[in-house]
Amino acid sequence: MIEVKNLTKRYGKITALDDISFTVDTGEVLGFLGPNGAGKSTTMNIITGYISSTSGTVTVDGSEILEEPKKTKQKIGYLPEIPPLYIDMTVRKYLEFMFELKRVKLPKKEHIDEVMQLVGLEKHGSRLIKNLSKGYRQRVGFAQALLGNPPVIILDEPTVGLDPKQIIEIRKLIKSLGKKHTVIFSSHVLSEISATCDRIIIIADGKIIADAKTGELSGVLTDKRQLLLTAEGNATNIQNELKKIPGVQKVKKTGEPDGASQFAIEYKPGADIRRDVFSAMTRLQCPVLEMRSGSESLEELYLRLTGSVKGGEA
Repeated sequence: MIEVKNLTKRYGKITALDDISFTVDTGEVLGFLGPNGAGKSTTMNIITGYISSTSGTVTVDGSEILEEPKKTKQKIGYLPEIPPLYIDMTVRKYLEFMFELKRVKLPKKEHIDEVMQLVGLEKHGSRLIKNLSKGYRQRVGFAQALLGNPPVIILDEPTVGLDPKQIIEIRKLIKSLGKKHTVIFSSHVLSEISATCDRIIIIADGKIIADAKTGELSGVLTDKRQLLLTAEGNATNIQNELKKIPGVQKVKKTGEPDGASQFAIEYKPGADIRRDVFSAMTRLQCPVLEMRSGSESLEELYLRLTGSVKGGEA
């Protein structure tokens, strides 16, 4: 649905984007993750045609943004970080105005009713936007992005400034959008991305440093797994038995909590040694007090990958 190829953006001597490429499949919810100033908004602004790239191409559903800007933009619904609202209008009047501005061909009243119901605004059509909470203003922004049923929805930091209840509601809305639209959702908050998206791209200092399915990201970017085992019994016998397990690469004793022995067991990616470890301890008659993953968490991985970033253009 979306193909970004060799995209570069420079502002004088500053390189905001440095030759990035990625694709987004139809119906996919892609999380665009990175610290403030990493290049997320710049990428989104280029995809939507708000700004031009220095070099590279963006193709949306077969249309290239610079060669066919009007045709391409009609396929995109965009919600910037600050929703473009006219706060002295009522919700319905604003959506009617945006309907005409976008030259939507669908039946006007029926389509606006459908969009308002989808984002939970059906009871707020007659209210002035300036009297709405930040969360409901964000819903109005969502509604304008959905007008015309564009196949692609791009959301730039849609949960910034919302309270926890509103964040949960927006998460649910984004997930529901993924059933009918291709969605790109940017954030600098890892928990937002991991709770909402099918796939994550991490960008830092204008470069893509990671691209993987949400549940596989940590595994893709580290070449080892680690299992932490605490068991009672002879430490030497336990260590020798653990080394015999297929897939185990290294066993190291790391401590003696409460008189037991603790081991860090490194094993090959893709292996699951938990059952074999438990069976080995049963054969030795060594009670297992604790067994847990010691692999790098997604949060630790994100901080390690982006920790050296100095920042640039947003």
